[in-house]
Amino acid sequence: MEMKVMWKNARCAVLEIADGGIYETKETYQIMLNGKPYGQTKKVVTSLYGLKPDTEYTVQIQGETTKETLSFCTEYEFVTLNVKDFGAKGDGKQDDTTYIQAAIMACPKDSRVLIPEGTYRIRSLFLKDDVKIELAKGAVLSAYTDRKLFAILPAMIQSYDETDEYNLGTWEGNPLPMFAGIVTGINVKNVEIYGEGMIEGNSGKEEGNWWYQPKIMNIAFRPRMIYLNHCENVVIQGIQVQNSPSWNIHPYFSDHLRFLDLRILNPKNSPNTDGLDPESCRDVELAGIYFSLGDDCVAVKSGKIYMGAKHKRASENILIHQCCMRDGHGSITIGSEMAGGVKKLTVKDCLFLHTDRGLRIKTRRGRGKDAIIEDILFENIHMDHVMTPFVINSFYYCDPDGHTEYVRTREALPVDDRTPDIRTLKFKDIEAQNCHVAAAYMCGLPEQKIRRVEMENVHVSYTENPQPGVPAMMEGAEEVTKVGVYAYNVEELVLKNVTICGQEGEEIIAEGTNVMILG
Repeated sequence: MEMKVMWKNARCAVLEIADGGIYETKETYQIMLNGKPYGQTKKVVTSLYGLKPDTEYTVQIQGETTKETLSFCTEYEFVTLNVKDFGAKGDGKQDDTTYIQAAIMACPKDSRVLIPEGTYRIRSLFLKDDVKIELAKGAVLSAYTDRKLFAILPAMIQSYDETDEYNLGTWEGNPLPMFAGIVTGINVKNVEIYGEGMIEGNSGKEEGNWWYQPKIMNIAFRPRMIYLNHCENVVIQGIQVQNSPSWNIHPYFSDHLRFLDLRILNPKNSPNTDGLDPESCRDVELAGIYFSLGDDCVAVKSGKIYMGAKHKRASENILIHQCCMRDGHGSITIGSEMAGGVKKLTVKDCLFLHTDRGLRIKTRRGRGKDAIIEDILFENIHMDHVMTPFVINSFYYCDPDGHTEYVRTREALPVDDRTPDIRTLKFKDIEAQNCHVAAAYMCGLPEQKIRRVEMENVHVSYTENPQPGVPAMMEGAEEVTKVGVYAYNVEELVLKNVTICGQEGEEIIAEGTNVMILG
């Protein structure tokens, strides 16, 4: 067993306890902090709170058979600004937005804004450079749901000389007007939001609330809970985010981001409540996050068509580890808005529980020549009751053009500037049990096949009483159960030590695919 400090600031630290467990440690550990009992943990990614600035700490964790010790020093802190000193009440009645915003704007570098225990009614809060915001235990930022209280972020603003444009609002990969997020950062850097508190979106399906008629734009599109537009060096740690109006956390054209030890919760039937969607982002880490929601847990994106073709900015260098994805449509999704491409994505040491799909790639003709997916690695993943563990779909049919002949035809079309390209994916050391629909469902375009898929040490078994389902959202896909590996238009499908137990019919169904079985 090894222990290390993943991240720290003046008031808290995040540890990684690597004992071979996935999300949860293999045993419960007692924590001693500077020789005094602190508590216990059963999480690989564990946070320590209530620390003092610029202070030396020694942490010891002890299990039944192991003991590990490390030391670290917390960061310097200049001052603390308590939002209650600025007029916030936290009584669940007063609108505390202005008072919290004043504290944020007044906060100097190397300092923190403290939001102590209480319920703070808010509209949108806006971040600034070099601000650290601590949501203390028992603190709740409770959002209003009245559209009239939220600023609108315009889609595109033309530059004065008409040579460029400034994009603020976005919806599902297109530049569109959107309400400002509950917490919004625009062009800010060096920001931390951390602590044991909560951001509550209060979304519901009653008339006037965010989930009422969710597909209709009402003044503008629904806000995110946390929206980061062109930001750098942002850490979000510890907090719980729940009942978001739409996507919970949406980094957009942002770099050097860390999301650590979070809880992201929404009802199973909540619309478009993706957990965390990096869009055209670089250098992103997700660690120790628990997801349970109504759509994709993580969806990596890079623009639908226009933004991807104009900026050609892939989402790349993304690491997702020690996370638990429960419920929702996909555990990890790429697309469907990925016209700028997705590259160098690693997902390892994660649990996928009761999601519709494990890996879910959604693309189609029209996404464009820059819609390249390559260097995707899934390693050491455990799935339980995932309907279909692996889905690669080049015929994704959502949106008005999704059912056109151009998208759905199985005839080979010319490869041109509209043709996406799925290149290299590897799945290694994966156990998927109690599956329902299919072990894997891979469909490439006849004119641009999926180039290479490697599966090594992958074992799939089915539940005794499977629920039928459609493996992929594409025309021609019918409800099935216990299908093995279905591969359509894959240049190279390499299978090494892959076992499928309990399927009905052939273990491997290959069309237009070169299958290599190595062991």
